[in-house]
Amino acid sequence: MNSDAHLVPPAIGARGEISGRFPAAFGRRFFLLLLIGLVWIGPSWSDSRYLLAMLAWDAALMLAWSWDFAALPKPEQLEIRRVWTSPLQLLVETKVTLEVHPRGNGYIEVEVLDDLPLSLRTEVPKMNVTLSAGAKGAAEYNVCPRERGDATWGNVSLRYQSGLHLAERWAFAAMKQTVRIYPNLEESKRDTIYLIRSKQVALEKRLAHQRGQGREFESLREYRESDELRDVCWTATARRGKLISKSYQTERSQTVWLVLDTGRLLRARVRELSKLDYAIAAALSVAQVALYSGDRVAMLAYGRRVQQRLAPGRGPSHLRALLEGLAQVRSEELEADHRRAVETLAVFQKRRSLVLWLTDLSETATTPEVVENAWHLAGRHLVLFTVIGQPELREMLEARPETPDQMYRYAAAQEIVQRRDVLLRSLRQQGAITLEVEPARLSSAVVNHYLLAKERSLI
Repeated sequence: MNSDAHLVPPAIGARGEISGRFPAAFGRRFFLLLLIGLVWIGPSWSDSRYLLAMLAWDAALMLAWSWDFAALPKPEQLEIRRVWTSPLQLLVETKVTLEVHPRGNGYIEVEVLDDLPLSLRTEVPKMNVTLSAGAKGAAEYNVCPRERGDATWGNVSLRYQSGLHLAERWAFAAMKQTVRIYPNLEESKRDTIYLIRSKQVALEKRLAHQRGQGREFESLREYRESDELRDVCWTATARRGKLISKSYQTERSQTVWLVLDTGRLLRARVRELSKLDYAIAAALSVAQVALYSGDRVAMLAYGRRVQQRLAPGRGPSHLRALLEGLAQVRSEELEADHRRAVETLAVFQKRRSLVLWLTDLSETATTPEVVENAWHLAGRHLVLFTVIGQPELREMLEARPETPDQMYRYAAAQEIVQRRDVLLRSLRQQGAITLEVEPARLSSAVVNHYLLAKERSLI
């Protein structure tokens, strides 16, 4: 993705409105002066006329408060704007700017509070802005999203005073705004070396139009001893009375399906992120490399039902649509319906393609449903079955058990790892490519396997 400018949320602005039934308050200096007026209580014990002096002081103070309150600009004379400097990305600090534009020329001090979800910032941002001579003021704060998807900002609250600090006005600006939080775009950009490598692969495929390589049908010819039996065209052999082989050429373009499991197993968190977040980052990296090398990319995210489905396509607009879809993928609390995902894929993809399936294996005594459906899918497509590993299992096996409790844990971890190896081996026997990798290395591993499949013309 060359530029992220089109992903930056649009700036939003609104004029102030009256907040509450009595949108006014007393400033800190008012209470200080009111406290000073209490000094008349002492001499009033001997002369009651001092009470009148205190009441006169309080009345004068209220008149000064009223004058100061009337001099403050009305809420509609203030315009507030929320401005974004960059797209919101998962676990990436983003700067948000609040601008206050006054219509008057007086000096005022404004306290601004922005209402935003807890998933972006644990504390409500409270900022002070000083406005003088009609010039605008601005304040900034940072957010760090911990979840993808759409987040809703609320209204902006204002409390402002003049330089006298006697009176205070309350106001708010109706600035509700829904902003989309994307996967971490910076991580996918780190795969530049893979982009360069894939470009070389695509160039070689365009220049080397060689028969006998790849899996795209080119022509028929007589059978040779070096040909494989799977390349024999039996219908042509029956017509001609001799063995006829199919000749293939290197494919110019293939279809790559990104299949994302959003079930409960992908809710597990590793270093602040869920396994689903790592899977989405890997899918985005593969999508950019595949589109750059000329392939068509499609996406299917499923739980109990299909959450997101994007038909095969290419180009910058398709990448944008893919990014928008990945941003809205949500994890679910129940086990995903893998059979429905395979049936959906069978409907929309008839020709052989590369299916990058990002999932995890449940620890059951029977064969997991996802493995059974992957067996079925591998008969028609090249399946890159990717299991997001458990780092703690490997760490447990590397440690030497010293107590009975540690020994039980070691034996359980060993059994889980061996069972996973057996399941993945069974998938490899069906023609699938299997991969189990830790979350931190997921993106680079799947991109590398995709490029190997391209270079070896496995699709």
